Amino acid sequence: MSDIFRDLFPLLWSGMITGCLYALGALGLVMIFKSSRVVNFSHGNVAGFAAFLIYGFSSGALMQLSWGAAVLLAILAVIAIACLTYAVIAPLVFESDLTATIATLGIGLIAQGATLLIFGADIVSLDLPVPRFGMSVLGLFITGYDLTVLAVAVITIAILFFVVDFTKLGVAFRAISVNPFAAEVCGLNLRSVHLFSWIVAAVLGVVGALLIVPTTFLSVTTVASFMLQAFAAAVIGGFASLPGALVGGILIGVLMNLFTFYVSPEFSSTFLLGVILLALNIFPNGILARVGGSRV
Repeated sequence: MSDIFRDLFPLLWSGMITGCLYALGALGLVMIFKSSRVVNFSHGNVAGFAAFLIYGFSSGALMQLSWGAAVLLAILAVIAIACLTYAVIAPLVFESDLTATIATLGIGLIAQGATLLIFGADIVSLDLPVPRFGMSVLGLFITGYDLTVLAVAVITIAILFFVVDFTKLGVAFRAISVNPFAAEVCGLNLRSVHLFSWIVAAVLGVVGALLIVPTTFLSVTTVASFMLQAFAAAVIGGFASLPGALVGGILIGVLMNLFTFYVSPEFSSTFLLGVILLALNIFPNGILARVGGSRV
């Protein structure tokens, strides 16, 4: 029993750290769904393409830039991709949510194909310039990577919630999330708010990809696989709730960590699917919607 508790707290800590990354991915999915009712299945492949761009810009494969310049250039690239993507599917968004959602599958395949065409199918390494140290605190071994992920996630999420809660653009986003027809009648431009959410989601995807890739290698499927967990986080938290995405991300991170360690890493994908199905049956609108009502 003592061995179980000895392992439990480090697993909870590392699960929470990984869960912060899932939350970043889930927030991107929720931003787009709340504004335009589209489930963006291209989120992972576009974020993966951005991670490869950073590798290409910083490793000499495409350019030889500093890491910071490579990240900035990649973010500008995904913003351009987000604008182009929305320009393509905008007519579909106003016709059918389902058609627009299916269209994102095609865009994801295009992004994956572009990654393979430019960078090939090789697995590469993309490092994150973070302080490399470790320390033991109350039985937990905390690394510089853990603190970096936590700090970046907290700052990014705080900025996002500030924009949504306290700016005119955020007010417009919340109004369109509740009633797009009434918002349009009041003079709000739906396309501008949709585009805002697509751009924010793209940037969140890049941040999440940057932080998750150093824990593994970068391949054409790495970030897309990571986004499956983000999708599960959005399902648990509710696609209509930004706080729910945050809670869902941390829950998925912890649950996946515990299952992988105590049960079996081979069945982690099966477990994830089971969690999604269970959540859809028990909390179809997300856990926060059941507890306190959906928050705008």
